[in-house]
Amino acid sequence: MSQTTSYKQRKFCFPALALVVLSILITASPALARPKGNGNPANTLKSLYTPDYLALKNRILEQFKNPKPGEFGEFLKEVKKDLGTKRKVIAFTFDACGGRHSGYNARLIEYLRREKIPATLFVTGLWIDKNMETFKNLSKDPLFEIENHGLLHRTCSINGATMYGVIPTRNIGDVIDEMELNARKIAGLTGRRPVFFRSATAYTDEASTRVAEALGMKVVSYDILSGDAMRSSSKVMARNILKGAKPGAVVIMHFHRPKWHEVEALKKVIPALRAKGYTFGKMEDFSPKAGAN
Repeated sequence: MSQTTSYKQRKFCFPALALVVLSILITASPALARPKGNGNPANTLKSLYTPDYLALKNRILEQFKNPKPGEFGEFLKEVKKDLGTKRKVIAFTFDACGGRHSGYNARLIEYLRREKIPATLFVTGLWIDKNMETFKNLSKDPLFEIENHGLLHRTCSINGATMYGVIPTRNIGDVIDEMELNARKIAGLTGRRPVFFRSATAYTDEASTRVAEALGMKVVSYDILSGDAMRSSSKVMARNILKGAKPGAVVIMHFHRPKWHEVEALKKVIPALRAKGYTFGKMEDFSPKAGAN
């Protein structure tokens, strides 16, 4: 693995005050915890509990009776960390987390389009609700692959384990909600169901990875940490990416914070990687179903 820095050094999308408030709301009424997109009070977990969804959830709960959480971390054996290819191809992945900072780095997306760089976008339900038209536009662009970053941007564990103060799931039911409800949201809006899931913070426990598999998704972490969430300079990010570059590497960055320096970093990185013979691909092109190697 060629990750260049520990994810533990990163700062995340929820400021402390927002975390405390959201934690109180969820603890007081789990069924009514909701993405706050578009100020729509009807957008609650309860409103998403259709008979079909509840039937699926009950089947998964039955399948995972008395589960043990197992190891908790970013790089579990069951987690996909790279493309699994010997070809000189790198996957750039970009998260959009949500909460107070549900913005959109239009300059970044414009740069990717201009340079024809395919990318995998992991989005939360929170971000979708606050950026609906942008989301629909991105989902129609074949340059981008839309994947699942969770409904409420929670760290997935079955016993409340978490990192960096990010609100966690607390049991199997919460994990199913976080993964499946956002998968259905994305599928309903785009006509394509996500095949990959990345938890908030990229941390999961082993039980959650098995839940994802049961729901038809593979948990994804990363191979190269760009450092954007640590407010790194473009120079530092470029150095991190170029140092970690190898065939099949997965880079983790973000596209919801327009004041961060991803564009400037990529303007340094992309020409350098191309000069070394690298090309760029989406994660779905290297899934087992795609048969790429």
